[in-house]
Amino acid sequence: MRERLFKQIDNAPLVVFRIFFGFLLACETFGAILTGWVKNNFITPKFTFSFIGMDWLQPLPGYGMYFYFAVMGILGLMVMAGYKYRYSIALFTLLWSGVYFMQKTSYNNHYYLLVLVCLIMCFLPAHRYASIDAKQNPEIKTLSMPAWCSWVMIAQVTIVYFFATLAKFYPAWLDGTFTRNLLDSSVSIPWLHDIMTQKWFYLFIAYAGIAFDGLIVPLMLYKRTRTIAFIASIIFHIFNSITLQIGIFPFFALSFAVFFYPPDTIKRVFLKKKPAFLSEGTSYKGKKILLYFFVPYLIIQVLLPLRHYFIEGDVLWTEEGHRLSWRMMLRNRNGRTHFVVIDKQTKQELNYSLSENLTPKQRSAMNTRPDMIWQMAQRIKQDFAKQGKEVEVHANSTVGVNADPNKIFIDPNVDLAAVPWDYFAHCDWILLYDDNNIPIK
Repeated sequence: MRERLFKQIDNAPLVVFRIFFGFLLACETFGAILTGWVKNNFITPKFTFSFIGMDWLQPLPGYGMYFYFAVMGILGLMVMAGYKYRYSIALFTLLWSGVYFMQKTSYNNHYYLLVLVCLIMCFLPAHRYASIDAKQNPEIKTLSMPAWCSWVMIAQVTIVYFFATLAKFYPAWLDGTFTRNLLDSSVSIPWLHDIMTQKWFYLFIAYAGIAFDGLIVPLMLYKRTRTIAFIASIIFHIFNSITLQIGIFPFFALSFAVFFYPPDTIKRVFLKKKPAFLSEGTSYKGKKILLYFFVPYLIIQVLLPLRHYFIEGDVLWTEEGHRLSWRMMLRNRNGRTHFVVIDKQTKQELNYSLSENLTPKQRSAMNTRPDMIWQMAQRIKQDFAKQGKEVEVHANSTVGVNADPNKIFIDPNVDLAAVPWDYFAHCDWILLYDDNNIPIK
């Protein structure tokens, strides 16, 4: 194993991935401006729902976020070209992490994956060939890299697909409920809708999803099935791109294929003018990075998706432990939340207009996410404190998962403005799915 990890191989896969990756980063960030995503999530809202503990992380005022994203787009092109690579990828990682932690209204797992891969790329020698850096400074130019550079990427992809597979083993996925609801709401072409909402089709999609996520990495690793698996991957991701409209993620996922093919194959296809790397042997350069950064990093990546098993309640209902766990496209949540604000001194109910403080998209997301409901209660408390009033904030919240009947979600008798958020255990004011409904006092 030690010999395999530190064996010197052609660096074509990493170089080609850098070029693809930089291009996709530019597409993601410039596209966010052009499609209105930046406007809808950072310009129009009065505030954003940042990750808890990062409430200070708010959008730049005015049109500042357009500039923020434009800078990221330029950095993406710099990564693609390999210009000032270490600085450009590090700064992009910092800025994109800011975007990710700054808002949860449009949460998407591929935003998280971008953070992780950017972080990985900060430590890999992806600029040592076919880059402006190598052209300007020939001393850094090299044709090889240690094999662990590819294996780190393969390990990251394996973790994503493994936990995505594991998460699908629950009743509403296995009986096709979720895929039926998803296709019913996302396909607008009448004749196609009629086909995709038939039982045989949505069950096929459900089990094809399990099979793909569970088998794609082993099949890509095995030489005899690699190309068939790659073709299947193209079909799978293009289908998702057309039906689900999930941005760059399908193409981002496909770009990892370069690490599964032999380096000389990638060189022959994409870098025909690159001299062949003929030397054999091992090099332990970068050993400390592998041992002291990547090994702990990968251990954390394995542990994070397991944390919901140690939190009371079903994560599909409570949402506790859902993020950072590769629980992708698993459920639909519908519901409503109304806040009851009571002046502690007069005991009178006070009016607070959610529609004046939240965009429709923010309110829709907040209605069914307990952390966002809690954050909204904290904000309501702060807004009234500015008026010199001390208040209690209660939530009348009902939620339904995968079109199930709505049940009471938040204990309406608890003052959310006075309770803490627990990252590592169940917040008992989130009612468990089997709890009896608690009458409102």
